[in-house]
Amino acid sequence: MANLISMASLLLLCFIPFSAAAHDYGSALTKSLLFFEAQRSGILPRNQRVSWRSHSGLQDGKASGVDLVGGYYDAGDNVKFGLPMAFTVTMMSWSILEYRAQLVASGELGHAMDAVKWGTDYFIKAHTEPNVLYGEVGDGNTDHYCWQRPEDMTTDRRGYRLDPSNPGSDLAGETAAAMAAASLVFRRSNPAYANKLLTHAYQLFDFADKYRGKYDSSITGARKYYPSVSGYNDELLWAAAWLYQASNNQYYLKYLADNGDSMGGTGWSMTEFSWDVKYAGVQTLVAKFLMQGKAGAYAPVFRRYQDKAEAFLCSCLRKGNRNVQVTPGGLIFRQRWNNMQFVTTASFVATVYSDYLTSSAGSLKCPAGFVQPSELLAFAKSQVDYILGDNPRATSYMVGYGNNFPRRVHHRGSSIIAYKFDSKFVGCREGYATWFSKKSSDPNVLIGALVGGPDAYDNFADERDNYEQTEPATYNNAPLLGILARFHGGHSGYNQLLPVALPPPPKSNPIPQKPSSSSSPVVILQRITSSWKAKGRVYYRYSSVLTNKSSKTVRNLRLSISNLYGPLWGLTKSGNSYTLPKWVGSLGPQKSVEFVYIHSASAASVSVLGYNLG
Repeated sequence: MANLISMASLLLLCFIPFSAAAHDYGSALTKSLLFFEAQRSGILPRNQRVSWRSHSGLQDGKASGVDLVGGYYDAGDNVKFGLPMAFTVTMMSWSILEYRAQLVASGELGHAMDAVKWGTDYFIKAHTEPNVLYGEVGDGNTDHYCWQRPEDMTTDRRGYRLDPSNPGSDLAGETAAAMAAASLVFRRSNPAYANKLLTHAYQLFDFADKYRGKYDSSITGARKYYPSVSGYNDELLWAAAWLYQASNNQYYLKYLADNGDSMGGTGWSMTEFSWDVKYAGVQTLVAKFLMQGKAGAYAPVFRRYQDKAEAFLCSCLRKGNRNVQVTPGGLIFRQRWNNMQFVTTASFVATVYSDYLTSSAGSLKCPAGFVQPSELLAFAKSQVDYILGDNPRATSYMVGYGNNFPRRVHHRGSSIIAYKFDSKFVGCREGYATWFSKKSSDPNVLIGALVGGPDAYDNFADERDNYEQTEPATYNNAPLLGILARFHGGHSGYNQLLPVALPPPPKSNPIPQKPSSSSSPVVILQRITSSWKAKGRVYYRYSSVLTNKSSKTVRNLRLSISNLYGPLWGLTKSGNSYTLPKWVGSLGPQKSVEFVYIHSASAASVSVLGYNLG
C-alpha cells in the first residue's frame, strides 16, 4: 500500500505545474526585514513591529563583567554566535550599499538600516578594548538542551572573549568587515556613528592580523555549531576589501595585492559563499575595484582574483569546469542542513556581478562559452522564484509569503505561546514536552524567515523536529535584502560601478569654507571644475585648495573630510583623518596645495583638525 501511495503521489506531482504567477518581490522584501526584528535580543525598541516578542537576554555578559545586551539570535536557538551574526550584518550592509535607491523606492531603507544598526550597536559593546572582542553569549550545548522562549531563558549567559592570548582572526576579521561595511551605510545620515564604526573596524583588523588564530580554538564551544573550516585567511582579505572600500586607504588595497596569492584569494576557486567561506565574496569585491579602475599597479593580481570570482559564477550557471549540484527543480544544492544559505549568497553575487558587467559593458567568459549579464540575473531570479514558490512542491520557503509555507518552524520563540499573551514561565525541559512535540502550527508566525529548504530531490517535511529543513537563520535572509530590492525596483539605469549618488548639488561656485577655528592659518576654498552625466546621474569634479595665510610654515596638517561619496586624489588617508602627501610634507607661508575628488553631491565638508607652526 505504501508503494502504491508513493507512486500515486509521484504521478500527481508530475502533473502539477510549478507556480508561474509573478511574485511580489516588494512584499517579500518587507517580510524578510520583519524576520530580523523577531531575532532581536535585548531591550526591544518602541517601534518594534513583531509584537509577539518581548525583552530578553537582559543579563547577557553580566557574569563576565561586561554589558552584552542586544544583538541577534542566529537561528532557532537563543545563543548569540558572533561569526554568523557579523556575516549577517556585512551582507545586509552590502545589500544596502548596492541597492540603496531601490530600498528607498520600496520604503524599506529605514528598516534595513535599523536592522544593521541593531547588530553594530552590539558589536560596539562586544569590542571592549582594541584587542578584545566578545564573540559569543550563551553556550550551544546547554541552550540546545532546553526549549524555551528567549524571554524565559535559564541557561548560562556568560560571554566568551578573544584577546591576544586567545586569538580569533576569522571572527575579528569578519566583525571588522561588518563594521567597515556598515560605516558606509551610515556615512551620509550619521557621519559621527560611521566614523565610530570605522575606528572599531581599523582596530579589529589590526587585532585579527597581528594575533593570528582560529576563533573556535579559543571559543571551543562554537566548534560544534559554527566551526571555522576555511580558517581565517579569507576573513582577513574580506576585511581588507571592506576597509579599503570604506576608507579609500591604499594600505588595504596593497594588503589585498600582497597577500592574494599566499592567503588564497587568487588561488581558491569556490563553489560556495557562506558565513565560513568568504573567498567568493572578496573575489567579487576585488573584481569590482578592478572594473572601477582602482587597481593601478596591482591590476595583474586583481585580475587573478576576478578570474576566481567568475569561476564561481560559471559553476553556479553550470558552465564551469567544476559545477554546483542542482535539484531536479533547479535549486542549487550543497548540503541537506540549511541549504538555503548557499542559494541566497550565490544569487546575491550573481545579481551584483550582473549589474557590474552591465555598467562596464562587459560579459562573463565561462569554459562553456560567453555569458551575458542578463543570464546571470535570470539565474538569480530563478533561485529566488524557487524560494517563493516556483518549485515542484509549490511551496514558499519564506514563512508568511504565499499560501503554502512552513507552519511548524524549528524555532523556540515562534513555537511557544508569546510571553505577552501568557507570561507563565516555561521551564527548560517543559518546552520540549509541551510545545516542541506539538503537531499543530506555530502560535506565532515567524514572518519573513527563510527556512533551510528542501533536500537534493526537492522533498521537504514541514516538521518542527526536522531542524535541517525547517530552521531559519539570519544569514539566509541577509543577502535576500539586496536581491529582492533589485528585483522589486529594477535597474533604473544607474551605473553600479560609480559611487552611490545623492541629488545634484546647488550651483554655487566657488564654495568657501571657514577654518575650523579662528586661529587656524589654513583657508579652504572649494569649487566645481567640471561635471558630466553618466547613466542618468550628474557627477562633479571638485577642486579643493588649501592656503596657508600665515607667515610661518604649517607642518603636520591633519584634515577631517566628511560627506565624501567618491574617490579623492592629492591627500593621504591616515586613520580617521587626511594628511598632505609625503612628497609635499609641509605648507610654506602663503603657499597653496590642491586636492580633488569626484562625486554626485554637494561639496564635502573639509575642516582642519590640527597642525604645527614652525
